[in-house]
Amino acid sequence: MARRLARALATALLVVGLDQLTKAMAVHYLAGREPLAVIPGFCNLVLVYNRGAAFGTFARWPHAHWLLIGLSLLALAVMAWVLLGPPGRHRPVQLCLGLICGGALGNLVDRLRLERVIDFIDLHAGSLHWPAFNLADSAITLGGLYLALLLLRGKV
Repeated sequence: MARRLARALATALLVVGLDQLTKAMAVHYLAGREPLAVIPGFCNLVLVYNRGAAFGTFARWPHAHWLLIGLSLLALAVMAWVLLGPPGRHRPVQLCLGLICGGALGNLVDRLRLERVIDFIDLHAGSLHWPAFNLADSAITLGGLYLALLLLRGKV
């Protein structure tokens, strides 16, 4: 049981560290500047502060900050419960939960420290535009998609 916790925790801490590093770099290099085209017509770096959840959900609600902190803590508790249960014995599940927990913790650090989340990756193609996101969001998404794939294939 200690090994599965250590594996998931190592992944989560790596994600949190990289997430906070990239957010600090985004604030340092992008504050007060126009979007920086990384791949013209597809990917820009831009500094955005998000008070809400994904896609700015709840951003205008006055108690969103506390709601999102509570939901993050609840999600972390559920993931710990899954990790300690039978599904947590599988290394791929440990990786998935480490990615998801690391992403949740990375954004939680922002919410606790700044009362908002720093986003900086801006994807678009023609008139299609995806809301800005960060490394933590990417880790949550990749961990969730991989976990769903494992479940659909009956590997868990």
